[in-house]
Amino acid sequence: MEALLVEYLPILIFLGLAVGLSAVIVIASMIVAAQHPDAEKLSPYECGFEPFDDARNQFDVRFYLVAILFIIFDLEVAFLFPWSISLGGVGLYGFWSMMVFLGILTIGFIYEWKKGALEWE
Repeated sequence: MEALLVEYLPILIFLGLAVGLSAVIVIASMIVAAQHPDAEKLSPYECGFEPFDDARNQFDVRFYLVAILFIIFDLEVAFLFPWSISLGGVGLYGFWSMMVFLGILTIGFIYEWKKGALEWE
């Protein structure tokens, strides 16, 4: 058990350094930087004019469908990388279980395609 903890020690040191350095940088920027916002800094800057409508409008459901499809296929790729690295060690059972997984995802993709979730009219 102690050997396992020793193996994870560099990761914990790295995470501690990352959190500590991030905190130091944020605190230093708050101390050093001038905090004097004026009306010009707080005005809308992307379009150049004041907004004339509420920004909280409903989105079309197709945006959510595309987002869900992206998440599904992004997770598929995330599962494919470790599987492809360890393919020699998992054997035929690991190969066929991944084929079943990919088959289910392919059926879901074909279903979404046939339902028109990818059409943008």
